[in-house]
Amino acid sequence: MTRLFFSCDAHGSVPVLRKMAKVHEAYKCDVVMMCGDLTGKALVPIIEDKPGSWWSAPYGTREKYKNQEAVEAAKKAFEKRGFYWFMTTESELTELQSDQKKASDLFTKLMIDRIRDWLQWIEETVPADVKVVVSPGNDDAQAIDDLIKNSKRIVYPLERVVEIDEIHSMISCEWVNSTPWGTPRECSDEDLKVRLQEEFSRVGQYENLICNFHAPPFGTRLDLAPKLDSQQRVKIHFGNIDMVHVGSRSMRELFEKYQPLLGLHGHIHESGGIEQIGRTLCVNSGSVYVQGMLNAFVLDLPKEVGGKVEVLNVSA
Repeated sequence: MTRLFFSCDAHGSVPVLRKMAKVHEAYKCDVVMMCGDLTGKALVPIIEDKPGSWWSAPYGTREKYKNQEAVEAAKKAFEKRGFYWFMTTESELTELQSDQKKASDLFTKLMIDRIRDWLQWIEETVPADVKVVVSPGNDDAQAIDDLIKNSKRIVYPLERVVEIDEIHSMISCEWVNSTPWGTPRECSDEDLKVRLQEEFSRVGQYENLICNFHAPPFGTRLDLAPKLDSQQRVKIHFGNIDMVHVGSRSMRELFEKYQPLLGLHGHIHESGGIEQIGRTLCVNSGSVYVQGMLNAFVLDLPKEVGGKVEVLNVSA
């Protein structure tokens, strides 16, 4: 049978990205997928205030580094959390803070550099007989898409049907229903339904169809996220975090209608797990990328139409 490795939401974490390029060795996968929210969220300057002395303030409190070894350790810590560090001076930082376009351009450059390096490492590391699928998510800028498309080794799955094996086809959608964060690839749930329906129209049968849809379906254990107040602060009730369903109602409706074999999801980091919608098995790999951990599912696809998917949840 075909063995598929699926993970999401690396958010630029270098250890997670590098582990992703090695999982074929441990799990003997036929297909490796890293789908959704590949890039990081923050720039972190490391400032040299005098020769041999540096500081940074990634969490609001100044951290001082008295030697090059401490600087290198800080760089690795930032990379684990998906931050984009850069070396600078006080005067350069002041200039950058006053020029939003310059700061945005720097962020884009560092983001593209990290993705380009990762894709190159995949091309050099993963054997040719392993299919590698890389797909953006709602947090990812369009700037990374051409990097993936231009790889002769890596499959860019958006707006097409990908043949996973002889009997399993896959459609994909990186867009999600509206969030409080105004991310690059989000829309109303009504507009998302149009996008999803377009993907389903690409295929003629659904019994062995795999849906690589970044948003999870509504009303499941896969779409529970902390409830936010009007200031986007997490709501606490009697000492516990209030959780609320935030997935796509349209996606659930279409899953109930078409009953594909498998839904592959991410987006909601706190809600990794498995859910069944009729005959459709849905998984969300969840994410703890800030710890440098790779959460994933290993899925053995059935040899025959109508067979059962075997599932193993893994973390590395």
